[in-house]
Amino acid sequence: MSKAAAGIKKKTSRSVAPERKSRPVSHEREENKLISIRIPEGVIGKLRSVAGKKGNAGYQQLIKSYITDGLTQEEAGPFSGEVLASALEAIDTPAEVARGGAHELVTSKVIREDIRALAASLKDHYASFSGKTFLITGAFGFLGRYLVLLLKYLNQEGLLDRPVKGLLLDNFVTGYEQKIISDEHLVFKRHDVIEPFSADQSIDYIIHAAGISSPVYYTKYPIETMDVGTIGTRNMLEMARQKEVSGFAFMSSSEVYGDPDNAHVPTPEEYNGNVSVSGPRSCYDESKRFGETMCQAFWRVYGVPVKIIRPFNVYGPGIRPDDYRVLPNFIEHALRKEPLPIHGAGHNTRSFCYINDQVEGIFRVLFSEASGEAFNIGNPAPEISVRELAKRVAESMPFKVAIVNIDPPHAVYASSDPKRRCPDISKLKRVTGFEPRYGLKQGLARTIEWFRTRAL
Repeated sequence: MSKAAAGIKKKTSRSVAPERKSRPVSHEREENKLISIRIPEGVIGKLRSVAGKKGNAGYQQLIKSYITDGLTQEEAGPFSGEVLASALEAIDTPAEVARGGAHELVTSKVIREDIRALAASLKDHYASFSGKTFLITGAFGFLGRYLVLLLKYLNQEGLLDRPVKGLLLDNFVTGYEQKIISDEHLVFKRHDVIEPFSADQSIDYIIHAAGISSPVYYTKYPIETMDVGTIGTRNMLEMARQKEVSGFAFMSSSEVYGDPDNAHVPTPEEYNGNVSVSGPRSCYDESKRFGETMCQAFWRVYGVPVKIIRPFNVYGPGIRPDDYRVLPNFIEHALRKEPLPIHGAGHNTRSFCYINDQVEGIFRVLFSEASGEAFNIGNPAPEISVRELAKRVAESMPFKVAIVNIDPPHAVYASSDPKRRCPDISKLKRVTGFEPRYGLKQGLARTIEWFRTRAL
């Protein structure tokens, strides 16, 4: 161990106690351990730099991940400051990240099963994948990762006549630094879509999934949120026009409907919305609405085959546990045996869509002939209250979990949280033949299993 790691003065070191990881329930007695980590002053500076770029959530995730890495080594004593410093250096080096960088989100058994099932559900579209090149923005976000894993699986299993190719763009502004999928067919490039992007090769399909969708993050980064939804969308539409793509999927949001009245729930695509232009959610809502307007303009003026996707409350393995969306928030609290916090009375209702259904719907719309149109993708049943959702999560645990009401922690929940959110998907069914495959009970069980076993 270096002098810096083992013998530094007390005033230039810190002790960090890791947060407890969620683990599968066991009847065996587990020992609680407090691990003291001595971090050299220079490394602390690097951590602060990361915190400045990624915020407290990113800082905490760094600490947790490297503690986990240290505990996998069979060596006694504190986690090496040199190891931490080296790993931190890897974050700033795209090549290192591409080879398997610091924040690897493990592809669990649950996710592998999902991708296999997803490939089977899209078997009738294999010809549309074969030999084609996809450009995916936000490629390692929650949705993007499943899109990429599907392309990789189709190649690995030899399910296509010719390999599918991909250009995978992400800048990780709110995402985990993780192991990047990058090979001869799927090429990762660190890129912020608000800057123009050029590519020498032909591109057949673009899926513009980059965006800041968590209320916690889009209220923290409102300008960036608007930029990616407007400037970023314009840049991708220009590329779609230049490359004469066969399809362009814009990942919009059910938030374009705002807070619909009861007469428009379930909500059809024709509903124009009840949206505030100055409320706490407006930076996100209005950037998506303007993005849709721009897509329609490029379709009418240039004939770009745009497909507008409006996801409704997507959840599943890989969803960030720290972005405060209701379902991962409940699961995280439940696995820590903490009360499930309901903001306010819990009467607001939602319907939830498992990620496999969402991704299947995206590709079915992308490969359809219906350009210049918007499609809801979600699962309209059941539409349940937040309180009922909390009960279902609590009942899924092998131990008793309490439910508590708390004051909303943020304006996006206190004053502008939509009272109801449920899609009308009759158009999606009619045009693509889509039917949701995962009910809430099954999807919730799979999501909880991933939370229990994830290696974060």
